[in-house]
Amino acid sequence: MKSVTFFALLAPFAMAADPGLPSEPDSIDITLLAPGKPFPNPADLTAQAALPDPLVTYLGRAVKTRGDWEKERAPELRRLFQHYMYGQMPANPAAFNAKVVGENKEALGGKATLKDIDIQTKGPELHIRLLLVVPNKRSGPAPTFVGLNFNGNHALLADPSIRLPESWMRQGSAGAAASHKASDAERGTEIDTWAVEQTIDRGYAFASFYNGDVVPDQADLAKKRLAEFPRAERITDDDSAATIACWAWGFSRIIDYLVTNPEVDAKAIAVVGHSRNGKTALLAAAMDPRIALAIPSQAGCGGTAPNRLPPELQNPPDGKLIHETVKRINTSFPHWFCGNFKAFDEAPDKLPFDQHCLIALCAPRPVLLSNATEDLWANPAGQFEMVRAADPVYRLVCGEGLGSKENPTVGELLPSRLGYYIRAGKHSMTTADWKVWLDYADKWLKKRAQ
Repeated sequence: MKSVTFFALLAPFAMAADPGLPSEPDSIDITLLAPGKPFPNPADLTAQAALPDPLVTYLGRAVKTRGDWEKERAPELRRLFQHYMYGQMPANPAAFNAKVVGENKEALGGKATLKDIDIQTKGPELHIRLLLVVPNKRSGPAPTFVGLNFNGNHALLADPSIRLPESWMRQGSAGAAASHKASDAERGTEIDTWAVEQTIDRGYAFASFYNGDVVPDQADLAKKRLAEFPRAERITDDDSAATIACWAWGFSRIIDYLVTNPEVDAKAIAVVGHSRNGKTALLAAAMDPRIALAIPSQAGCGGTAPNRLPPELQNPPDGKLIHETVKRINTSFPHWFCGNFKAFDEAPDKLPFDQHCLIALCAPRPVLLSNATEDLWANPAGQFEMVRAADPVYRLVCGEGLGSKENPTVGELLPSRLGYYIRAGKHSMTTADWKVWLDYADKWLKKRAQ
């Protein structure tokens, strides 16, 4: 089987050109930039109830040009998010190898070729199983969706050639029994959730990997795995990479392989994730400019919803939360975010950014926020406010952003460069969602690939 090996991968990546827009910067340093002065301790930050202006620097200087944004404000925001929320993005591995270990050229009734790929890294030493499905009928390299899954690649399709994960699996999920091990019984249990065949029918390739191959989604196990990621001396326990940052790092490792695969259009790679994996997909897009489009689904607090909430929602008198809060998410999932973020449990208004700034870091690349009416925990109304607040950056960078100032009608896609969609229903990812996401990608991803 063919394998691809890289050594000493470099951090900066060239950004693919967007037709009709000014040229992109040659590279972006996604790791911690050496600051002239350290950021203050969280307790020393000044509270600001209003959303921080993404076009005003940390020291108060107005950002008036695209150059100012790209050279000063965007790198500064990446530093701020890493220092106070997600932890420092791990460096690229010292060694990387990708090898095709299984192949089915007649997958999905002959429509596609399915490849089971083993990605090995050193520093940290990981084995990440990548599922890649490419349409057999295509005129050239295919635009590609990359998804982060919860329950193993074998749950996405009922194909016996897909290896079972050897990583720890969540008990009670579609991908695990009480033993926390995957079994053949779960094969294909998430066919409707991921809609791989629909994606292939629309002319896209599809790739996915299991988040537990990078970091297990369990606090004690995550702590052990996170300690295996090398970190620079300047990085402390309070701002070292937490789980979501390392999952986002995993997206970049998958892209390291995909951009070498001639079946994949390297200029047309989209990332998608649901819930906590949606938080990850957005962070990955904000940090890795090779990602051409991002669709975070119902990502909520710590992802696409505001960290700041009105006092009556932050601490309701009856104690019944409507939306997830910073304190609640840090309490329930202490391994997701870095130590510094816990300092904002009772004072999220001290954060020198909010999630609109993370969305803005994707400019000019399209971002679609996808939601459901009954998923109030993820704060869909607050998410629309986040894309509204990111809009000025997009208009500065590329002249267009959000296509409406009003909340879209339920079930109707707002397909602007900053997009939004809300459907009836609950917290879930469905075949119907994928139909809408593919419609959005048809407008933006295929356009970019041309």
